[in-house]
Amino acid sequence: MESQPELWIESNYPQAPWENITLWCRSPSQLSRKFLLLKDKTEMTWISPSFKTFQVSFPIGPLTESNTGLYRCCYWKETGWSKPSKVLELEAPGQLPKPIFWIQAETPPLSGCNVNILCHGWLQDLVFMLFKEGYAEPVEYQVPTGTMAIFSIDNLTPENEGVYICRTHIQMLPTLWSEPSNPLKLVVAGLYPKPTLTAYPGHIMAPGEDLSLRCQGPIYGMAFALMKLEDLEKSFYHKKSIKNEAYFFFRSLKIHDAGHYVCFYYDGSYRGSLLSDVLEIWVTDTFPKTWLLAQPSPVVPTGQNVSLQCRGPINGVGLALYKKGEDKPLQFLDSASINDNKSFILNNVTLSDAGIYNCHYLLTWKTSIRIAPHHTVELVVVASSSTVYKLGKAISLQCRVSHPVLEFCLEWEEKAAFQKFSVNGDSIISNVEGKGTGTYSCSYHREAHHNIWGLQRSEPLKLMRPAGLHTWNYVLNEALRLSLIVQLVALLVILLWVRWKCRRLRIREAWLLGTAQGVTMLFIVTALLCCGLCNGVLTEETEIIMPTPKPELWAETNFPLAPWKNLTLWCRSPSGSTKEFVLLKDGTGWIATRPASEQVRAAFPLGALTQSHTGSYHCHSWEEMAVSEPSEALELVGTDILPKPVLSASPPIRGQELQIQCKGWLAGLGFALYKEGEQEPVQQLGAVGREAFFTIRRMEEKDEGNYSCRTHTERHPFKWSEPSEPLELVIKEMYPKPFFKTWHSPVVTPGARVTFNCSTPQQHMSFILYKDGSEIASSDRSWASPGASSAHFLIISVGIGDGGNYSCRYYDFAVWSEPSDAVELVVTEFYPKPTLLAQPGPVVLPGEDVTLHCQGAFQDMRFALLRQGTQVPLQFQSVSGNSADFLLHTISTEDSGNYSCIYYETTMSNRGSYLSMPLMIWVTDTFPKPSLFAEPSSVVPMGQSVTLWCQGPVHGVGYILHKEGEAASAQLWGSTSNDGAFSITSMSGASTGRYSCCYHPEWTSPIKIQPSNTLELIVTGLLPKPNLLAQPGPMVAPGENMTLRCEGELPDSTFVLLKEGTQEPLEQQKPSGYRADFWMPVVRSEDSGVYSCVYYLDSAPFAASNHSDSLQIWVTDKPPKPSLSAWPSTVFKLGKDITLQCRGPLPGVEFVLEHEGEEAPQQFSEDGDFVISNVEGKGIGNYSCSYRLQASPDIWSEPSDPLELVGAAGPAAQECTVGNIVRSSLIVVVVIALGVVLAIEWKKWPRLRTRGSETDGRDHTIALEECNQEEEPDTTTNSPSSASRDISVELPVQL
Repeated sequence: MESQPELWIESNYPQAPWENITLWCRSPSQLSRKFLLLKDKTEMTWISPSFKTFQVSFPIGPLTESNTGLYRCCYWKETGWSKPSKVLELEAPGQLPKPIFWIQAETPPLSGCNVNILCHGWLQDLVFMLFKEGYAEPVEYQVPTGTMAIFSIDNLTPENEGVYICRTHIQMLPTLWSEPSNPLKLVVAGLYPKPTLTAYPGHIMAPGEDLSLRCQGPIYGMAFALMKLEDLEKSFYHKKSIKNEAYFFFRSLKIHDAGHYVCFYYDGSYRGSLLSDVLEIWVTDTFPKTWLLAQPSPVVPTGQNVSLQCRGPINGVGLALYKKGEDKPLQFLDSASINDNKSFILNNVTLSDAGIYNCHYLLTWKTSIRIAPHHTVELVVVASSSTVYKLGKAISLQCRVSHPVLEFCLEWEEKAAFQKFSVNGDSIISNVEGKGTGTYSCSYHREAHHNIWGLQRSEPLKLMRPAGLHTWNYVLNEALRLSLIVQLVALLVILLWVRWKCRRLRIREAWLLGTAQGVTMLFIVTALLCCGLCNGVLTEETEIIMPTPKPELWAETNFPLAPWKNLTLWCRSPSGSTKEFVLLKDGTGWIATRPASEQVRAAFPLGALTQSHTGSYHCHSWEEMAVSEPSEALELVGTDILPKPVLSASPPIRGQELQIQCKGWLAGLGFALYKEGEQEPVQQLGAVGREAFFTIRRMEEKDEGNYSCRTHTERHPFKWSEPSEPLELVIKEMYPKPFFKTWHSPVVTPGARVTFNCSTPQQHMSFILYKDGSEIASSDRSWASPGASSAHFLIISVGIGDGGNYSCRYYDFAVWSEPSDAVELVVTEFYPKPTLLAQPGPVVLPGEDVTLHCQGAFQDMRFALLRQGTQVPLQFQSVSGNSADFLLHTISTEDSGNYSCIYYETTMSNRGSYLSMPLMIWVTDTFPKPSLFAEPSSVVPMGQSVTLWCQGPVHGVGYILHKEGEAASAQLWGSTSNDGAFSITSMSGASTGRYSCCYHPEWTSPIKIQPSNTLELIVTGLLPKPNLLAQPGPMVAPGENMTLRCEGELPDSTFVLLKEGTQEPLEQQKPSGYRADFWMPVVRSEDSGVYSCVYYLDSAPFAASNHSDSLQIWVTDKPPKPSLSAWPSTVFKLGKDITLQCRGPLPGVEFVLEHEGEEAPQQFSEDGDFVISNVEGKGIGNYSCSYRLQASPDIWSEPSDPLELVGAAGPAAQECTVGNIVRSSLIVVVVIALGVVLAIEWKKWPRLRTRGSETDGRDHTIALEECNQEEEPDTTTNSPSSASRDISVELPVQL
């Protein structure tokens, strides 16, 4: 939140200040060149001092009726005028200004807390009175030295609630009072349950829309209050309740209405409730972006689950997941699920789930807010089912994307030279002897940009062998190890047997067995060494988990002789990601929180110190997901005593220098160092800042003891602080200091990987890593092997706050080593890059001196000089200004190279600048040769502009341009030019000629200068254009020869061959005739393109022709495919014709048309037009065309894309359709009739039942009789058919 300036009154008439008034305006935190005084909201006057200052005065003079009114002031910042100060009201002469009155708290105070009520009276040395409603006498008064009084209420209780006012009067005239301030209601929160605060229609609205906030509590008849946390003074609303709730209306919302709101309620005695939960109101015309993250990876094998985590800055709103190409959302998440950190889940993904996903806010109310483009995630589904490698098997790696790709490339992380290219994205990896395991990734390039590879690689995929399966080498090693153990056991048994037998054998035999015993023991010892021990250095690698860096706490005052009259505590963090600061008292009491400023610091004004302020203070810095360690404690002892300092020192080493640091918290103080047993200070230092360093040149036993330090004001009479806590200095025996370094350069960019190596010749040591004197990591000792010890401390990804001075120590039980030499780790890319210049210049003779001047943007920085190819910076310098000079003495050719510099602050985690632009230093006796070229081309039409570029490897040097035939230089550029750009705005005949350029150093130097190449500038448009022909034709196969012939109209001209996209001419010829033949042997595909030519006269008047017509050259085995179109359309009726037009890029060709389904070509044509007749519907179908060169009839082009001709329903087609309908209807009727007949006959036919094997014959007879009766119902039994029926019944029937 932006700080307001302070406005107050000063007068040299203490008893009648209105006789002569001066208004003072002071900025809170920065210097300014402009201050503005406003009266009644209109500009009155502004002052621009000759130098930047914190405060200015506005003389008013005697107060009259014309001077009365409301005054405010502003100061000028880089971004414009600041917010105005608080309003100062000047009334009629004879009256004091009306004071202003407010509570120093961001929220209503809770019961038991301490409250500061501030009263600003505008004048100094006034008496301030605090009144409470219902009391005739003031409850408290103060006589501060400034313009403001702070009334403190400790341990707030309900009895302290009520309405307060503040008044002032002059000490000499107690009867002259100011008007009362505006009343202030003090409400103690927390006596009633908290209410609920809701927004209707929603908490995200567009500017101009209406909003209603409802505060609802459980108790009827209460008064309600609504507060905006960002601006408590202006945004505090009171309302009487409707039953148990109150509505706060916002008509036509503005952007400044956005913020965090809370509400509470209170009774008639001003006893209040707890605060409601914070409700954030958004007023915006565009939704902020959401971001989408795929877990565990956007590359997912089929069958697995993937989580899509969608988050955004707006809380309390649901989210919807969308997939590109689909209109409806796939999934929803309500606000409760988002608060529980739930995500969108895609279960058992398939290839169809691949695509581009995004998420949007899901609102339940109507609003006109626009939806901005959202962050998308491309989900790639890999069809590979396994990443576990079986020995001797092969596995397929499949790389997939959702858009057309020209080619895929597979890379193996363990082998930099390994690359496999594939068109379809499938790569086969063989696992021979377990050598295929490792980490793979793939990339691609698109069809539209075949030279540009994909900017992002796929997520790495690790191939590994399954558990339990090992390579042959592993199996053999295990077998050898097992056999060695068996042999050791056997030899041990033999040894015991020999020892037992020696007692019973004779001396000679015992001697032989003893020799065998010795050989056996030697073998056992050798086997043990080979099996269990290893040689080398014990190396441990420990990852450094960086804590949030500790902030710095100090105090500032505008009363250097009496700081306790007005004290402000400042907290600053070395981390650039700090969001907020918190000040604590006595370890538990939360004083206040402040947002971090651009300088990553915050101020906590305490005002005049009272007994309630005494205690121990420290601060924390808050980041998004972490809280820092507390700062060093600042102890305020009393109202007229300076804060207690802190004394510290590194472990003392015999015979070496020791620095003792005394931190005093306030600037401009003196320091004194005391030793126990001595009355006078052993050392004293003047005002050197907030801290001082006392030096003991050579540490000996006589210097051991307890030390303390004190601070004091700079002028008499001295005001002293209490002594610091004692510091005991004892010399102890120590190991030598370890060797400490980084594996790479200590100057790193954010996100880099840094490894510290701490090593010692001592064995079995433990290591400690320190940053700025504080322990941050340790490595425990290990007894696995003899030899030297070392430890590796790893920072996987360096952050801005990770810079600093690192060192290490090692120890063994109670004995420690000396601290190692410090390594300054500088994290760059925080401050703007500096400028590096060479004096006298970047080109130097061997044996001379050169000074590299590094110019930064800030003062009191430390500078470092770096050279490309060298890990450690060459030189360091700490300066009080904003620049540093590095001297390279007596340089040689080995000193040539690229140099750069940085600057960084040493107090805040070594946050550094970007590296300067590299400066090439040349140690030579001759300048390197520059190059000269024209842009867009050296062949330019009349009247157009052209730029001649003179460029070389030497920077910071001027250039000079020469034209052949002219004594004077054409143009001259200094060292600040843009690499020698010489512009010719309008080409004319006078601009033609031959040009060259060279370096033009601005210093006197005996170094030789070489001219550049000669560039011939040609102006076209003065002569007729030539003709350009290709022989044998515009299309040739790769590897063949081609001749381009340019024919002009003037003899003895110079001909120039040009190619589109190339700045310089390809070739020049000066033949004796009217034409030039440019021979192109063994052409390649890169020679394809658009060519043209010009000719010109190389003597006065230097006229040149226009460009010839462009000629397209194709270098390919197959001509490019043609295009096929239909006229008037691809849909035609029977009896109508369509013309198919086939067009190709080459002249002199013959076209052929093909119809799908027919083997022989349809038609041939030289102009590419084909007429298609649709007789009896035979013209419908797919067509394509191709062509061949008449000069090479055996070479055919690729076929064109197919074109489909379709027919429309004309009159004949309609007749055919009606006939088909009639025929189909008759067929259906016949089929239905046939089905009915078959159904009737089926019902008439009797069912045959099987009654067993004994009655089969009878059953068959009955069935046949029934059948015959149905056939002859009118016949009698005496008919001839009866006899025949009897005979037929006796015949065997086969069923």
